[in-house]
Amino acid sequence: MLKQRVVTATILALLVIWAVLRLPATGFGLALLVIILLGAWEWTRLVGLAAPRDRGLYVGGVLLLILAIWPLLDHTALMSGLLSVVVLSWCGALLWLRYYAQRPDHQDRSLAIGIAGVIVLVAPWAAFMELRGEFGPSYVLFLFLLVWAADVGAYFAGRRWGQRKLAPAISPGKTWEGVGGAVMATLMLALVGAALLDVGARWPAFVMVCLITVGFSIAGDLFESMLKRQCGVKDSGSLLPGHGGVLDRVDSLTAAAPVFLLGLHGVWR
Repeated sequence: MLKQRVVTATILALLVIWAVLRLPATGFGLALLVIILLGAWEWTRLVGLAAPRDRGLYVGGVLLLILAIWPLLDHTALMSGLLSVVVLSWCGALLWLRYYAQRPDHQDRSLAIGIAGVIVLVAPWAAFMELRGEFGPSYVLFLFLLVWAADVGAYFAGRRWGQRKLAPAISPGKTWEGVGGAVMATLMLALVGAALLDVGARWPAFVMVCLITVGFSIAGDLFESMLKRQCGVKDSGSLLPGHGGVLDRVDSLTAAAPVFLLGLHGVWR
Protein backbone atom coordinates (compact mmCIF):
# COMPACT_ATOMS: atom_id res chain seq x y z
CA MET A 1 0.00 0.00 0.00
CA LEU A 2 2.81 2.44 0.89
CA LYS A 3 4.56 1.76 -2.43
CA GLN A 4 1.32 2.41 -4.31
CA ARG A 5 0.79 5.65 -2.40
CA VAL A 6 4.33 6.81 -3.17
CA VAL A 7 4.03 6.03 -6.89
CA THR A 8 0.67 7.80 -7.19
CA ALA A 9 1.88 10.78 -5.14
CA THR A 10 5.01 11.12 -7.29
CA ILE A 11 3.02 11.09 -10.54
CA LEU A 12 0.54 13.63 -9.17
CA ALA A 13 3.33 15.87 -7.91
CA LEU A 14 5.06 15.88 -11.30
CA LEU A 15 1.79 16.69 -13.07
CA VAL A 16 1.07 19.54 -10.65
CA ILE A 17 4.56 21.01 -11.04
CA TRP A 18 4.27 20.85 -14.82
CA ALA A 19 0.81 22.45 -14.79
CA VAL A 20 1.88 25.27 -12.48
CA LEU A 21 5.09 26.14 -14.30
CA ARG A 22 4.25 25.39 -17.92
CA LEU A 23 0.57 26.07 -18.52
CA PRO A 24 -0.65 29.60 -19.33
CA ALA A 25 -3.14 31.22 -16.97
CA THR A 26 -6.19 29.99 -18.90
CA GLY A 27 -4.82 26.47 -19.21
CA PHE A 28 -4.00 26.39 -15.50
CA GLY A 29 -7.50 27.61 -14.69
CA LEU A 30 -9.08 24.90 -16.86
CA ALA A 31 -6.88 22.16 -15.38
CA LEU A 32 -7.77 23.34 -11.89
CA LEU A 33 -11.44 23.47 -12.88
CA VAL A 34 -11.37 19.79 -13.88
CA ILE A 35 -10.00 18.88 -10.44
CA ILE A 36 -12.66 20.98 -8.72
CA LEU A 37 -15.47 19.40 -10.73
CA LEU A 38 -14.21 15.91 -9.93
CA GLY A 39 -14.18 16.95 -6.29
CA ALA A 40 -17.70 18.31 -6.63
CA TRP A 41 -18.89 14.97 -7.99
CA GLU A 42 -17.39 13.23 -4.96
CA TRP A 43 -18.89 15.84 -2.64
CA THR A 44 -22.39 14.89 -3.82
CA ARG A 45 -21.81 11.57 -2.09
CA LEU A 46 -21.20 13.38 1.20
CA VAL A 47 -24.37 15.40 0.65
CA GLY A 48 -26.33 12.19 0.17
CA LEU A 49 -27.23 12.66 -3.49
CA ALA A 50 -27.53 9.34 -5.28
CA ALA A 51 -29.34 9.99 -8.56
CA PRO A 52 -26.95 10.89 -11.42
CA ARG A 53 -29.24 13.77 -12.37
CA ASP A 54 -29.05 15.33 -8.90
CA ARG A 55 -25.30 14.85 -8.72
CA GLY A 56 -24.92 16.39 -12.17
CA LEU A 57 -27.00 19.42 -11.18
CA TYR A 58 -24.79 20.01 -8.15
CA VAL A 59 -21.61 19.77 -10.23
CA GLY A 60 -23.19 22.03 -12.85
CA GLY A 61 -23.98 24.62 -10.20
CA VAL A 62 -20.35 24.64 -9.07
CA LEU A 63 -19.24 25.01 -12.69
CA LEU A 64 -21.57 27.94 -13.35
CA LEU A 65 -20.42 29.72 -10.20
CA ILE A 66 -16.76 29.38 -11.16
CA LEU A 67 -17.47 30.60 -14.70
CA ALA A 68 -19.29 33.59 -13.21
CA ILE A 69 -16.34 34.40 -10.93
CA TRP A 70 -13.66 34.00 -13.60
CA PRO A 71 -14.19 37.43 -15.25
CA LEU A 72 -14.13 39.09 -11.80
CA LEU A 73 -10.64 37.93 -10.87
CA ASP A 74 -9.15 41.28 -11.96
CA HIS A 75 -11.35 43.15 -9.45
CA THR A 76 -8.90 42.98 -6.55
CA ALA A 77 -11.08 44.73 -3.97
CA LEU A 78 -14.05 42.49 -4.70
CA MET A 79 -11.97 39.32 -4.59
CA SER A 80 -10.31 40.41 -1.33
CA GLY A 81 -13.74 40.91 0.22
CA LEU A 82 -14.93 37.48 -0.92
CA LEU A 83 -11.68 35.97 0.31
CA SER A 84 -12.20 37.46 3.76
CA VAL A 85 -15.69 35.95 3.93
CA VAL A 86 -14.29 32.54 2.96
CA VAL A 87 -11.60 32.66 5.64
CA LEU A 88 -14.22 33.65 8.22
CA SER A 89 -16.24 30.66 7.04
CA TRP A 90 -13.26 28.42 7.73
CA CYS A 91 -13.04 29.91 11.21
CA GLY A 92 -16.68 28.90 11.60
CA ALA A 93 -15.73 25.41 10.38
CA LEU A 94 -13.41 25.15 13.39
CA LEU A 95 -16.44 25.57 15.65
CA TRP A 96 -18.30 23.02 13.52
CA LEU A 97 -15.48 20.53 14.08
CA ARG A 98 -15.44 21.21 17.80
CA TYR A 99 -19.19 20.69 18.04
CA TYR A 100 -19.00 17.37 16.20
CA ALA A 101 -16.01 16.22 18.30
CA GLN A 102 -18.18 16.66 21.40
CA ARG A 103 -21.22 15.00 19.77
CA PRO A 104 -19.91 12.36 17.34
CA ASP A 105 -23.38 10.91 16.88
CA HIS A 106 -24.60 14.19 15.36
CA GLN A 107 -25.75 14.13 11.73
CA ASP A 108 -25.58 17.39 9.81
CA ARG A 109 -28.31 18.40 7.39
CA SER A 110 -27.69 17.71 3.72
CA LEU A 111 -28.42 21.35 2.86
CA ALA A 112 -25.68 22.58 5.20
CA ILE A 113 -23.18 20.09 3.76
CA GLY A 114 -24.17 21.06 0.23
CA ILE A 115 -23.67 24.79 0.88
CA ALA A 116 -20.38 24.09 2.64
CA GLY A 117 -19.24 22.13 -0.40
CA VAL A 118 -19.79 25.08 -2.71
CA ILE A 119 -17.56 27.26 -0.51
CA VAL A 120 -14.96 24.53 -0.01
CA LEU A 121 -14.70 23.85 -3.75
CA VAL A 122 -15.14 27.23 -5.42
CA ALA A 123 -12.98 29.31 -3.04
CA PRO A 124 -9.68 27.47 -3.64
CA TRP A 125 -10.11 27.73 -7.41
CA ALA A 126 -10.48 31.50 -7.12
CA ALA A 127 -7.66 31.70 -4.56
CA PHE A 128 -5.20 29.76 -6.72
CA MET A 129 -6.06 31.84 -9.79
CA GLU A 130 -5.70 35.08 -7.84
CA LEU A 131 -2.45 33.87 -6.25
CA ARG A 132 -1.03 33.05 -9.67
CA GLY A 133 -2.15 36.36 -11.15
CA GLU A 134 -0.86 38.55 -8.30
CA PHE A 135 2.27 36.74 -7.15
CA GLY A 136 3.17 34.38 -9.98
CA PRO A 137 3.49 30.62 -10.49
CA SER A 138 6.39 30.35 -8.02
CA TYR A 139 4.05 31.21 -5.12
CA VAL A 140 1.48 28.69 -6.34
CA LEU A 141 4.13 25.98 -6.43
CA PHE A 142 5.38 27.02 -3.00
CA LEU A 143 1.90 26.63 -1.54
CA PHE A 144 1.63 23.11 -2.92
CA LEU A 145 5.06 22.25 -1.53
CA LEU A 146 4.14 23.78 1.83
CA VAL A 147 1.05 21.61 2.27
CA TRP A 148 2.83 18.51 0.95
CA ALA A 149 5.74 19.04 3.33
CA ALA A 150 3.35 19.47 6.25
CA ASP A 151 1.53 16.25 5.29
CA VAL A 152 4.81 14.31 5.07
CA GLY A 153 6.08 15.77 8.35
CA ALA A 154 2.81 14.90 10.09
CA TYR A 155 2.77 11.38 8.66
CA PHE A 156 6.27 10.37 9.74
CA ALA A 157 6.22 12.19 13.09
CA GLY A 158 2.85 10.65 13.86
CA ARG A 159 4.07 7.15 13.00
CA ARG A 160 7.25 7.53 15.03
CA TRP A 161 6.05 9.40 18.11
CA GLY A 162 2.27 9.68 17.85
CA GLN A 163 0.44 8.99 21.11
CA ARG A 164 -1.90 11.87 21.93
CA LYS A 165 -4.93 11.88 19.64
CA LEU A 166 -5.77 15.16 17.94
CA ALA A 167 -9.44 14.50 17.20
CA PRO A 168 -10.27 10.85 17.96
CA ALA A 169 -13.97 11.24 17.18
CA ILE A 170 -13.17 12.63 13.73
CA SER A 171 -9.86 11.12 12.58
CA PRO A 172 -8.37 8.62 15.04
CA GLY A 173 -5.08 8.39 13.15
CA LYS A 174 -4.10 12.02 13.64
CA THR A 175 -2.02 12.96 16.68
CA TRP A 176 -0.62 16.09 18.28
CA GLU A 177 2.85 14.71 17.63
CA GLY A 178 1.93 14.61 13.95
CA VAL A 179 0.91 18.26 14.17
CA GLY A 180 4.31 18.98 15.68
CA GLY A 181 5.97 17.25 12.72
CA ALA A 182 3.88 19.34 10.33
CA VAL A 183 4.89 22.54 12.14
CA MET A 184 8.59 21.69 12.00
CA ALA A 185 8.42 20.82 8.29
CA THR A 186 6.49 24.03 7.64
CA LEU A 187 8.97 26.14 9.56
CA MET A 188 11.94 24.79 7.63
CA LEU A 189 10.29 25.15 4.24
CA ALA A 190 8.95 28.62 5.08
CA LEU A 191 12.45 29.84 5.92
CA VAL A 192 13.81 28.41 2.67
CA GLY A 193 10.86 29.85 0.76
CA ALA A 194 11.36 33.30 2.28
CA ALA A 195 14.90 33.31 0.91
CA LEU A 196 14.11 31.88 -2.53
CA LEU A 197 11.05 34.09 -3.04
CA ASP A 198 13.03 37.16 -1.96
CA VAL A 199 10.60 38.14 0.79
CA GLY A 200 13.23 40.36 2.41
CA ALA A 201 12.53 42.03 5.75
CA ARG A 202 8.97 40.68 5.72
CA TRP A 203 10.21 37.14 6.37
CA PRO A 204 8.90 36.86 9.98
CA ALA A 205 5.36 37.74 8.82
CA PHE A 206 5.74 35.41 5.83
CA VAL A 207 6.76 32.52 8.08
CA MET A 208 3.80 33.22 10.37
CA VAL A 209 1.43 33.17 7.39
CA CYS A 210 2.86 29.79 6.38
CA LEU A 211 2.32 28.37 9.88
CA ILE A 212 -1.26 29.65 10.04
CA THR A 213 -1.91 28.30 6.55
CA VAL A 214 -0.81 24.82 7.56
CA GLY A 215 -2.96 25.04 10.68
CA PHE A 216 -5.99 25.65 8.47
CA SER A 217 -4.87 22.91 6.07
CA ILE A 218 -5.17 20.46 8.97
CA ALA A 219 -8.66 21.83 9.63
CA GLY A 220 -9.55 21.26 5.96
CA ASP A 221 -8.42 17.65 6.25
CA LEU A 222 -10.42 17.15 9.46
CA PHE A 223 -13.50 18.78 7.96
CA GLU A 224 -13.68 16.31 5.11
CA SER A 225 -12.93 13.45 7.54
CA MET A 226 -15.87 14.58 9.67
CA LEU A 227 -18.25 14.50 6.73
CA LYS A 228 -16.96 11.12 5.53
CA ARG A 229 -17.49 9.72 9.02
CA GLN A 230 -21.09 10.95 8.98
CA CYS A 231 -21.53 9.39 5.55
CA GLY A 232 -19.96 6.12 6.70
CA VAL A 233 -17.20 6.01 4.07
CA LYS A 234 -13.42 5.78 4.37
CA ASP A 235 -12.54 7.57 1.12
CA SER A 236 -14.37 10.16 -0.96
CA GLY A 237 -13.78 8.06 -4.06
CA SER A 238 -11.46 5.54 -5.69
CA LEU A 239 -9.98 7.46 -8.60
CA LEU A 240 -6.43 7.63 -7.20
CA PRO A 241 -4.81 4.27 -6.34
CA GLY A 242 -3.67 4.20 -2.73
CA HIS A 243 -5.08 7.66 -2.04
CA GLY A 244 -8.84 7.32 -2.47
CA GLY A 245 -10.61 10.14 -4.25
CA VAL A 246 -9.74 13.62 -5.46
CA LEU A 247 -11.13 15.22 -2.30
CA ASP A 248 -8.84 13.05 -0.20
CA ARG A 249 -5.86 14.67 -1.93
CA VAL A 250 -7.04 18.29 -2.03
CA ASP A 251 -8.92 18.62 1.27
CA SER A 252 -5.96 20.34 2.95
CA LEU A 253 -5.50 22.73 0.02
CA THR A 254 -9.14 23.80 0.00
CA ALA A 255 -8.61 25.60 3.31
CA ALA A 256 -4.95 26.48 2.81
CA ALA A 257 -5.27 28.41 -0.47
CA PRO A 258 -7.67 31.18 0.68
CA VAL A 259 -5.84 31.60 3.99
CA PHE A 260 -2.43 31.79 2.34
CA LEU A 261 -3.54 34.38 -0.22
CA LEU A 262 -5.28 36.55 2.39
CA GLY A 263 -2.17 36.31 4.56
CA LEU A 264 0.03 37.46 1.69
CA HIS A 265 -2.25 40.45 1.17
CA GLY A 266 -1.61 41.36 4.79
CA VAL A 267 2.16 40.88 4.49
CA TRP A 268 2.50 43.08 1.43
CA ARG A 269 0.30 45.92 2.64
